[in-house]
Amino acid sequence: MAFASLAQAQTVEVQNAWARATVQGQKATGAFMTLTAKSAGRLVSVSSPVAGVVEVHEMKMEGDVMKMRALPSGLELPAGKPVELKPGGYHVMLMDLKLPLQKDTTIPVTLVFKDAKGTETKTELKVPVSQTAPAGAAAPAHGAHKH
Repeated sequence: MAFASLAQAQTVEVQNAWARATVQGQKATGAFMTLTAKSAGRLVSVSSPVAGVVEVHEMKMEGDVMKMRALPSGLELPAGKPVELKPGGYHVMLMDLKLPLQKDTTIPVTLVFKDAKGTETKTELKVPVSQTAPAGAAAPAHGAHKH
């Protein structure tokens, strides 16, 4: 019974993951994806060997100023509802980059999720680096319904 959490099926589905390409000297960039949790939980941390610091951030308007801030307790993932990490909204911030992220390469990213019982699961990704979102990660929210 002690190994039950290791055997369980993936608890969070990751779709349309990508990271924005950088130019020489740029020290930060964003990574984006859609996360759908089977049961309620949170994205509690993210790491990547290409960045010294990786945080989950939110951007939101406060008055007429766009503010970006880290989410210290992680990003809530309601059961069965896709949560989009996208430019201008929730996103993964890769800071203190150790090298430029070049278009048409991939970077390793580890997502750590915690379910309602406090069980942590890790998802290892190879995230493609691109200038723009991949086809299928539609920009207009109402144009992206998949049935």
